[in-house]
Amino acid sequence: MTENYAAVLYGPRDLRVVQWPMPDINDIEVLVKVDSVGICGSDVKFYTDGKCGSEQVIQPLVMGHEGAGVVIKIGAKVENLKVGDRVAIEPTQPCRTCDLCKLGKYNLCSQPRYCCTTHTHGNLTRYYKHEAHFLHKLPNNISMEEGAAIQPLAIAIHACNRADIRLGSEVVILGAGPIGVLCALTAKAMGATKILITDVVQSRLDTAKSMGVNYTLCIEKNWSDEQTVDKIVTILGSRPNITIDACGYPNAQRVALLVTRTCGVVVVVGIGGKTVELPLSNAMLREVDIRGSYRICNTYPAALAAVSSGSINLKAFITHHFPLAKSKEALELAESGAAMKIIIHPNN
Repeated sequence: MTENYAAVLYGPRDLRVVQWPMPDINDIEVLVKVDSVGICGSDVKFYTDGKCGSEQVIQPLVMGHEGAGVVIKIGAKVENLKVGDRVAIEPTQPCRTCDLCKLGKYNLCSQPRYCCTTHTHGNLTRYYKHEAHFLHKLPNNISMEEGAAIQPLAIAIHACNRADIRLGSEVVILGAGPIGVLCALTAKAMGATKILITDVVQSRLDTAKSMGVNYTLCIEKNWSDEQTVDKIVTILGSRPNITIDACGYPNAQRVALLVTRTCGVVVVVGIGGKTVELPLSNAMLREVDIRGSYRICNTYPAALAAVSSGSINLKAFITHHFPLAKSKEALELAESGAAMKIIIHPNN
């Protein structure tokens, strides 16, 4: 076994690839040789600002939470995995004893130990330990890169479950980054008949269109909220019954409330600021439901099944590859918006 290295964030834009301690596993953990780690929008916020939502860098933090690799060592009580298994890493290790965990809402656990958050290191490292119960075997027809991308797909499936998408749904998705595009693919697989996705970057919309999204709209920065709403309705031919905010910007959240039809649903999956001024009264008078969607909740199996069966194709979604030594360059490319899904290979 070689030495361990990790991509560690010391503060805003201060990312270093450094030697890192080799993990010691307990009886219910396994040691994974990490093959692929995806870069997410939250990683970019950590890199640029030193924080994301309520999480912040208060000490050197190993980056990464979209991982896949090979099991190389198992704890004494591990029964669901063996050495050599290819696994996707569900990036949480909740307490499983609090009221929310017992309800099955482990994504809302107060002590989730979620990868790359304030008190928990991520998996952008050559060797990483994790609880066996939150590692998922990869079917033989899913690559390691796709295995890493299962994480954002699982987030998208949870968001679409929260939105209650079903046959005939008409959906608008605000933001054509990785989560937005995966929400669109998931909505289509769930039976949505019309899907429109918006963004301010045309190249992202082109990627979304190539992956099967029905309609796209490139939003001009000088448009008012009402202008954006009018253009969405003109293109879609009606107001959507479901709108998903996948970017977290205040103007997107305002548009979501304004454009959704009466008795429709707005789901916010993008992480935004602590406070946002919204046209709430209008939405309330029309009984528009506003729902949050946070991380992942029991959707890794569905994500793996969707990719393995061909219902959702992640191959075109993955656009760039970097070795661990170039993690900083990978994050800066992600920041530019010029890439869809970047994969870093820690053992390259």
